[in-house]
Amino acid sequence: MSQHRLIYLDNNATTPCDPRVVDAMVPYFYEKHGNAASRSHQFGWEAEDAVDYAREQIAALLEVEDKEIIFTSGATESNNLALKGVFEMYARKGNHIITLETEHKAILDTCKHLEKAGAEITYLKVKEDGLVDLADLEAAIKPTTILVTVMWANNETGVIQPMREIAQICEKHGVLFHSDATQAVGKIPTHPREIGIHLMSFTAHKMYGPKGVGGLYVSRKNPRVKVTAQMDGGGHERGMRSGTLNVPGIVGFGKAAEIAKNEMQQDAERISRLRDKLQNALMQLEETKINGNVDSRMPHVTNISFKHVEGEGLMMTFNQHVAVSSGSACTSASLEPSYVLVAMGLGDDLAHSSIRFSLGRFTTEEDVDFAVKVVAEGVNHMRELSPIWEMYKDGVDLTKIEWSAH
Repeated sequence: MSQHRLIYLDNNATTPCDPRVVDAMVPYFYEKHGNAASRSHQFGWEAEDAVDYAREQIAALLEVEDKEIIFTSGATESNNLALKGVFEMYARKGNHIITLETEHKAILDTCKHLEKAGAEITYLKVKEDGLVDLADLEAAIKPTTILVTVMWANNETGVIQPMREIAQICEKHGVLFHSDATQAVGKIPTHPREIGIHLMSFTAHKMYGPKGVGGLYVSRKNPRVKVTAQMDGGGHERGMRSGTLNVPGIVGFGKAAEIAKNEMQQDAERISRLRDKLQNALMQLEETKINGNVDSRMPHVTNISFKHVEGEGLMMTFNQHVAVSSGSACTSASLEPSYVLVAMGLGDDLAHSSIRFSLGRFTTEEDVDFAVKVVAEGVNHMRELSPIWEMYKDGVDLTKIEWSAH
């Protein structure tokens, strides 16, 4: 077993760069090293052309105008720019923002920051399957509401929110709609203009591009949306985001978008078949539960709770062989149970026992077979050691036990 390569099933945390993306980037580190804002010589023009082309490639994937793409350092910055930028720009209209309890920390922490600046934030609960209740959402809108921000697909469960219905509610009430589409762009069709989304955040490193470069879609017409810059100096990116552009990263981002546009559908079909194979095999184990709505979720993700097994401990049994996570990468340093699963009504015990499997373009059939084997062995091993599992097997109703405080 020791000589087996490490299998990567944590593609929601980040994806490997596609070799074709790397090949496209390489010349822009040395031969074509110009600054895209240097307008006085060939090196600058080449860099500017490369950025323009990448913007077109990304716009083509999203079916929007290329001028509607603002380059950032990643989805976290895009989320900050969208929320803080709208809050400042539309302050005269109101100060109320609506979001979900299950959003990524880049949204929730930005909202907390805005509360200190005078924003009123409504954090909506979700249903047990992770979906927003549309009636709750509409009921939360009031005259001071300026923005609804709802993620397209959840990073922990892969659950896809009803974007079109949310957009219709926002349009009816004249409220802007932002989506953190980090987990969705490049993997499923995400066309914000067609759906009715006015601002949308996404990043290259979740779609087989490089880390450190992201995008924010900002609608230019019907409605024309403006956000105040959060980074000043030089007025790059239509004045919304200053700073020297990461030309090699942007070139890679563009190439990743082009590949996604061409290959997304067959990728999704192949990967979802592998995901189902993995999930069906692991669900053969006793006392397992899939978290989140299985009819409305990403093709490559499954989040499974293994009852009476501690997720972190379980991962330790196989983390030399298979890389997965038990929560989101950004919060995995803390031992708190996943706030996303807790918000969906899972008890701490089930939330603690969950593992997220996220497959990708480079996942193979052999990877899945091997992962099933080591995860199942790990679960059985952990349960053999667990007094709680023994009690469960003996028919003890664990909900009725009073644990002593010592």
